[in-house]
Amino acid sequence: MTLLHRRLAKAELNDLVAKAPAESVQLTDEHRASLSTRFRAVSVPGHRRLDAWGVERAGRSGSTFRWSPSTARRALGNASLRRMATRPASVRDAVRDELGDQMLRATSGYSRSGSLSQWLASAPHPVIGLVTAEAVNWATQLQEISQWLDAPWEVPASDAYYDVASARTTLRARRDLIVRNEGTRTIVRVRSGSPGKSAGPGLRADLTIEALADHEGIAPVRYIGLWPEAGVCLSVDGTLTDLRSGARDLVRTAVAQRRQSTLKAA
Repeated sequence: MTLLHRRLAKAELNDLVAKAPAESVQLTDEHRASLSTRFRAVSVPGHRRLDAWGVERAGRSGSTFRWSPSTARRALGNASLRRMATRPASVRDAVRDELGDQMLRATSGYSRSGSLSQWLASAPHPVIGLVTAEAVNWATQLQEISQWLDAPWEVPASDAYYDVASARTTLRARRDLIVRNEGTRTIVRVRSGSPGKSAGPGLRADLTIEALADHEGIAPVRYIGLWPEAGVCLSVDGTLTDLRSGARDLVRTAVAQRRQSTLKAA
């Protein structure tokens, strides 16, 4: 695996972007069909969702997801920074505007049950205050990182999602910034805490999902993971070898999840 380890600094980050491979790799329909076949061989009773976090945990199940100030901060913070790119405002004002729009969506009936909008609309005022503080901190951090970049960047409207054909499986790749450089793209992903031993395979899984989610199958030339609290950045290149390894990691995770569910049922 082409895993690069750097300290998190402006010069190091721009160096990772500037010195990424010059050409992009493209996944073909044959690659997609092969992945679908492998996932269909790992059958599940319901719908399966996989991401880099599952790969890093080797398929071990964690606690059930629920909305909280810490789980809501990234969605709100990223959306706020995206607002600021089109309409200049302070970070705090952008977060407040985003919170207002989310709540309006819920009261207007345009959000589904269990969504962030629904949760925010029913949250008490003290919780909204915590959510605001967390989102402001996240948006400020991401804004500082984006201002380091010399190449053009954008905040994507969502993470990358790919539904594996006929396999009842959805793959999700986390992405916070898309950096454009001479016709290629590099993805930047931000995480809390510090990277563990399986952080590399997690980045590789995100790389593979991002390539699959692209309608032409074009992979980013590099996937960069940032851990600001630890002052560390890691990256993997968009080579065909790493894309294939990422696909194998995702299938192994599905196998591990099925094995654990079978043991629980027994």
